[in-house]
Amino acid sequence: MPASTPKVERASDFRTCDPRLAPIAEKVRAHERLSAGDGLALYASPDVLAVGWLANHVRERMHGDLTYFNVNRHINPTNVCVAACKLCAFGRKKGDPAGYTMALEEAWQTAASGYSEAVTEFHLVGGLHPDLPLEFFLDLIRGLKERFPQVHIKAFTMVEIAFLARRAKLSVEETLLKLREAGVDSMPGGGAEIFAPRVRSIICDHKIDGEEWLQTARTAHKLGFKSNATMLYGHIENDADRVDHLLKLRALQDETGGFQTFIPLAFHPENTALDHLPVTTGLTDIRQIAVSRLLLDNFPHIKAYWQMMTPKIAQIALRFGADDLDGTVIEEKIYHDAGAKTPQGMTRKELCRLITEAGRVPVERDTLYRPVTRTEESFTVAV
Repeated sequence: MPASTPKVERASDFRTCDPRLAPIAEKVRAHERLSAGDGLALYASPDVLAVGWLANHVRERMHGDLTYFNVNRHINPTNVCVAACKLCAFGRKKGDPAGYTMALEEAWQTAASGYSEAVTEFHLVGGLHPDLPLEFFLDLIRGLKERFPQVHIKAFTMVEIAFLARRAKLSVEETLLKLREAGVDSMPGGGAEIFAPRVRSIICDHKIDGEEWLQTARTAHKLGFKSNATMLYGHIENDADRVDHLLKLRALQDETGGFQTFIPLAFHPENTALDHLPVTTGLTDIRQIAVSRLLLDNFPHIKAYWQMMTPKIAQIALRFGADDLDGTVIEEKIYHDAGAKTPQGMTRKELCRLITEAGRVPVERDTLYRPVTRTEESFTVAV
């Protein structure tokens, strides 16, 4: 791994015009855990630069200048979904002309096509299809593993896993064991949205509730799976809902240690039932990164998802607590169906440039954050 000389600003150098931040800075200096009240103060503070300074202090204490990315490929096998979430522009009902479901061969070809660099990760998420049995998804994973045995498969959100278990009349644990046997290596973090029942009942009442999401993640972690976690912000939630969400994730991480990365996701309202809402501002986005880094003291990584934030805001986020930019992606449907104007994919060289120009040190990683050493023809993963 490239050397990164820690150059953490001294916490004693902290300055702010907001007196509410002074006791928080003392906690940060002493490595003390922040409270719900601290989280609310961070969201309410007009001094966003001071909030970012504190988050950057923690980020550099943990990672120095290192910033992670990977060479990955997104695959969305179907957009047909039984849910009708107001937040979603991706899902389509069965019979909708805009709906699609890949045949197995088509999904395997999608994985193989469109990019010359060898990927280290396939990222699979999709709709809750009313007809596709669990065996379809097991065959999909088996086929990917047979064709690409060296690629890590990060597949299916907690929402999808709970849905597949229910349809197959299996427990979540039994379903996860079958997925692992087929070749699933870890899980993405989607579907968490906001755990607050009041909000969830409006934006995604067709999905599992927040407690079931957490319980599904708990089960996965106890079986040895690693996963990510997300939060969708910038719609009808308030600061208290955001703090509650983050602290519930922190509590589960205390229990299981199974989360690798937290990914704040800004709501994109275009083409959804909530398209009357404004898009988030860059200020909101970088504040959310910073608060996440400060409250989630037991999460190893905070990701600035460039597809959602735009590459420019993601670069700034690397100074507000983020240490990961996600990856090359190649084709992303869910956010682009909701109006995202960012590129569909990015090359490894472009990601390195973004990171370097932000004054950070790029580190290519695999899904489990092991450094990847790449040559002209192949790559190796440190173990």
